[in-house]
Amino acid sequence: MCGRYVFTSPFEAIVRLFSVDELHAGPYEPRYNIAPTQDVPIVRNSPFVGDGQAGAAVRELMLARWGLVPFWAKDISTGNRMINARAETVAETPAFRAAFRKRRCLVPADGFYEWKKSEGAKQPWFIRARSGEPLAFAGLWELWDAKGVELRLQTCTIITTRANAFMAPLHARMPAVLQADAREPWLDADTPASELLGLLQPRDDDSLEAWPVSRKVNSPFNEAPELIEPWRPRANRVGD
Repeated sequence: MCGRYVFTSPFEAIVRLFSVDELHAGPYEPRYNIAPTQDVPIVRNSPFVGDGQAGAAVRELMLARWGLVPFWAKDISTGNRMINARAETVAETPAFRAAFRKRRCLVPADGFYEWKKSEGAKQPWFIRARSGEPLAFAGLWELWDAKGVELRLQTCTIITTRANAFMAPLHARMPAVLQADAREPWLDADTPASELLGLLQPRDDDSLEAWPVSRKVNSPFNEAPELIEPWRPRANRVGD
């Protein structure tokens, strides 16, 4: 599962790293505790260009609400349960299969949190790329029209896969982090489903690093750089 993550990179860096053509989002402050139902940056290939006629894809960076609301859903609250899609079933699950075929995206992140049981409690850990570069989670996006209300909502979900050997001691699952050479085929509308599923593999065991962090991250109301700083038990802190 991926239920909290961090995005601190400036949009300019994401534009360069993911070859974005158009930026459809205003200023976005660094976020250290992103939670479901909040607006998050995504990168996608738009199926339209110019005056709206179908044509060559344009790479967009935009915001979407985290928690995918299927186009057929009657209520926005459906998205509260759709923050993650399992790689093993994403092609068949009714809530995700249409988006998997037609509306795939990247969800940029600078790291994510996972909780490990420790001494009767859950200890949060922060995980990031060992290189320090942003990660690209495999994601899906959807457009939902509220019936009887002038509301068009763009939403997204993050795909998860089985944990690699590095992550397994922390959790049985992890976000599907796309390698650099997997991002283009993931966004390409013509990539066959069988190839897409092959991209949703655990990240290389030696590509990540992790450390325990403060339990302050448990509350989505806490938002500060200190949330990703290494945490030490009180008994080991100087001056305590």
